[in-house]
Amino acid sequence: MLKSGKDVHILIVDDVSENIQVAMNILKEESYTFSFASDGQEALDLIANNAFDLILLDIMMPKINGYDVCLQIKQLDHVKDTPVIFLTAKADVDAISKGFQVGGVDYIVKPFHANELLCRVKTHIELAISRQALKTHSNEVEVKANLQASRLTKEIEDNQCEMIYILMEVMESTSDETGQHIKRVADICKLLAQKVDYLSEEEVTSIFLASPMHDIGKIAIPEDILHKPGKLTDDEMAIMKTHAEKGYELLKNSKRRLTTAAAIIAHEHHEKWDGSGYPRGLKGDEIHIYGRIVALADVFDALTHKRQYKSAWTVDDAVEYIKQNSGKHFDPALVDILITNLSEFLEIMNQ
Repeated sequence: MLKSGKDVHILIVDDVSENIQVAMNILKEESYTFSFASDGQEALDLIANNAFDLILLDIMMPKINGYDVCLQIKQLDHVKDTPVIFLTAKADVDAISKGFQVGGVDYIVKPFHANELLCRVKTHIELAISRQALKTHSNEVEVKANLQASRLTKEIEDNQCEMIYILMEVMESTSDETGQHIKRVADICKLLAQKVDYLSEEEVTSIFLASPMHDIGKIAIPEDILHKPGKLTDDEMAIMKTHAEKGYELLKNSKRRLTTAAAIIAHEHHEKWDGSGYPRGLKGDEIHIYGRIVALADVFDALTHKRQYKSAWTVDDAVEYIKQNSGKHFDPALVDILITNLSEFLEIMNQ
């Protein structure tokens, strides 16, 4: 609802008290509330501690002229949108033009007519209050839209997570990797990512939720190779290695954050720091940080747990292997994080 009457507070600034009185006598017809100042500095002091709905401002005043007062008003956040009407005897074109240049919304030349002053003051008050109401409404709409967008984003990500968990179950049924292995790898990835100082909270969440998809390409590998209890032949190993590319092909067309992260991980978690990995022979920082993290997490967990083709290594042996391969297979910075915080990672391993 628009303000009216005494709810509207007007500041009148003029070094001639009679001019202030004349303006007040005319405007009191609308029952406005008034404050007044006799020079520019006094006006600024009042403005610093009060909010006004409109300011009537003379130009020729001692200490600070009306133009400079208006310029300073426009620098103050709480009153910069308050309409300023110049009320002055200066009637030349240059004076009027400067009044608008410094931020005035109107210019009334003295002596003014009562109806002119009443109408212009009322119009600019209504315009200012309407603009504020529109701004408030716009802000409310923006907040509501942002909340709706956040809700929809969460729903989309929840759906992605649900699909990831379904695919995890598929992985369990088609490979020797248990659900516990997949869960541990995700937890190790999350802890590693949290300790990489340049990764955001959103990126940490992405790698945690997407890492279970690292071997999704194995669903396209023949079962006789995937479940072979002994060592694979060179030809069989060549086929097994295609799972990285196949996993990427399954996921690469999605524009969703989690699925995009999963595509990167599936593609790059077998790349090695020295460039000897597959499928593309990427080297060092060419390998996405997601791929580097999963590479270390996957090997550390695989070494320390029994598989159908191998016995579990001791933690000491696994750590020694990882140290020896720092800068070869693994990102040295990530190895340092693992070794420095080993007790935290072992808590995950013992789950």
